[in-house]
Amino acid sequence: MPAKTSQQVENRLLQGLPKKDLNSILDQCELVDLAFGTVLCEPGHTLRHVYFPTTAFISLMTALRGHPPLEIDLIGYEGMLGATLALGVNTAPMHAVVQGAGSSLRMGCVQLQVLLRDQPLLLQRLNHYLYVLLKQLAQTVACSHFHEIEPRLARWLLMAHDRAHANHFYLTHALLANMLGVRRSGVTLAAGALQQRNLIRYTRGEITILDRKGLEAASCECYRAIQAIKAHA
Repeated sequence: MPAKTSQQVENRLLQGLPKKDLNSILDQCELVDLAFGTVLCEPGHTLRHVYFPTTAFISLMTALRGHPPLEIDLIGYEGMLGATLALGVNTAPMHAVVQGAGSSLRMGCVQLQVLLRDQPLLLQRLNHYLYVLLKQLAQTVACSHFHEIEPRLARWLLMAHDRAHANHFYLTHALLANMLGVRRSGVTLAAGALQQRNLIRYTRGEITILDRKGLEAASCECYRAIQAIKAHA
């Protein structure tokens, strides 16, 4: 499917570029639908494409032998998958899987590398985005180590809500457990507590956000910290 015109681009990372540069990028992109659960890259493997999500969102995950995977970050319409190409690295650092079905702009890595040579503003913007990602990753690691499951779950649901463009999305107990790096029983208790407080409704993997402000109050400080990082990016 052809990429959108510059007036229709919904990816914020691209929106900040001059129209001429943006149109050059869109000429090299195609608009694709990303299905829930699709693996986009594996750690250590060569990247073939980069993605600029518009309505989809992508989970970056890492794992240790004998342990469930742990989510490190979410990428939605605010960013991209494959930004390490700006550093001259075309090897995937983490496992990337689609957690929210939707659309994304996709470009071949070779095409992006050519554009990075010709567009210094694009290179500068991707380098700045990588800096923001590093700050977010540091916050997420600290959150995973120090904070309880329930406020961490509230934070993750808020992050998903920000990127889902809807008040409901699909997430199973098993998937949530993998996202948080905890047992399913812990997610069951935390989700049940949020549901009892009428902050969410959770039925057969379908999560509906009922009270956004209440969920923000239930979240740990890390959600607000990450929002502040993005606001000052």
